[in-house]
Amino acid sequence: MRNETFPKKATNKTLYGGVAAAVIVAALLGFGIAKMTSPSAPKAAAEEKAEAAAPKVLTVKAETIQQAGIIVQTVEAGGLSSEILAQGSVMSAPSGQAVMTARAGGTVTQIFKRLGDPVQAGETLALVSSNDAAQIAADRRSAGAKATLAQQTLAREKSLYEQGITPKAEYQQAIAEAEAANADAARASIAASNAGVTSDGRGTRVISPISGRVTAATASLGAFVQPETELFRVSDPAKTQIEAAISALDAPRVAAGDRVLIDTGDGQNIEGRVRSVTPSLDAATRTATAVIDAPGAQLVPGRSIRVRMFVSGAATGGSSAIVVPEESVQSVDGRDVVFVRTSTGFKPQPVVTGQRSAGRIEIVSGLPSGSAIATKNAFLLKAEISKSAEEE
Repeated sequence: MRNETFPKKATNKTLYGGVAAAVIVAALLGFGIAKMTSPSAPKAAAEEKAEAAAPKVLTVKAETIQQAGIIVQTVEAGGLSSEILAQGSVMSAPSGQAVMTARAGGTVTQIFKRLGDPVQAGETLALVSSNDAAQIAADRRSAGAKATLAQQTLAREKSLYEQGITPKAEYQQAIAEAEAANADAARASIAASNAGVTSDGRGTRVISPISGRVTAATASLGAFVQPETELFRVSDPAKTQIEAAISALDAPRVAAGDRVLIDTGDGQNIEGRVRSVTPSLDAATRTATAVIDAPGAQLVPGRSIRVRMFVSGAATGGSSAIVVPEESVQSVDGRDVVFVRTSTGFKPQPVVTGQRSAGRIEIVSGLPSGSAIATKNAFLLKAEISKSAEEE
C-alpha cells in the first residue's frame, strides 16, 4: 500500500509544479509584451498629433489658379511706414498720343477710321479735298520743273566752259541758279509731304504718326474744315504714364526710382517706377505730382487708379515687416496663415501679424521677403483646406 501511495504524491507534486511554472512563464511573457508595446502607443499618438498640426500642401494647377482668379504677388520688406497710398490718373505719355488736324482747308470726302479702331503708324484716317492742296501740289511740280531746267542749263554751261567757249562767270552763275532751284524744289516737296497731299494733288491725307487706337473722331463726311481743325486723336495704350497726387507731408519722401504697385481694380498689380516728382505744390490742391512709368502696361487713358509707392532710403523707417493685402491673411485652425506659392500649388504658412491700415496688414514674422503669396481670392484656398479636412 505504501508503495502505491508514494507515486501518487510524486505525481501531484509534479502537476502542481508544472501549473506554477506555467503561471510564472505567462506572467513573464505578459510583462515582456507590455514592456515592448507600452512606449509605442505614446509615440504613435505624438506622430498623429504632429501630422495633424503639419500644414497641408494644396496641389493646384496653373490653369485652375487662373480660372479661379487667384492673384499671386511677390512681397518685400518695408512695413506700413514705407508705403504711400495715392490716387492717380492714367495719362497718355508725350509719345503715346497724337492729334491729327486738317493740314489744308477743304471738304472731308472719305473717312477710313472710326472711334476705337486700331491704327498703324503712317496709316491714312481720312481724305480732305482741298484747293489749298491743289496749290501746294502745283508749287511742287513747278519747283521740280525749274530744278530740272536749271540742272540742264548747268550741264550745258559746264560743257561750254570746259571747251573754253563761255567765261567762268557764266558757269558759276549756272551753278548758283541750279542750287537755288534745287532748294526751292526740296522746300515744295517737303511742304507737300507735311500737308499729306495726295499723288493726284486733289486733296490731303489725314495720317497717323503713331500706332494705337482712335480715341477721338470729330470728322464728319462732307463737312468743310478749316486748316488745323482737329479731326482725330490716336493713343497708344502701351505708352501711358500715371500722374499721382502726393500730399505735402509725403512729397519729400518720394524720389525718382521708387518702386510703385499699381492696382488696376481687377486684382492685377502692375509694377512701375517713379519717374519724377514736381518740386513745388499745386497752389489749389496743395499737392505735388508724381509721374509714374509702367512700361508695357495696357492702361486706358483718363482712368482713375490707385497706386502704392514704396519709398526708399531713410524714409522707410528701417522696418523689416512685410505688408500684404488683408485678404491675403486667412485663419486656418485658429492660426493666421498666408498661402505661399509652391511648384505644385500652395502651402499655408503660419504668420504673426501686426498693425493694419487702409486694407493692408503687416506680417511681423513667419514670411520671408521675396515670397510669392496668394492675395486676391485667397479664401478659396482656405475653403479647399476645410473641404479636405471634412472629407478625411
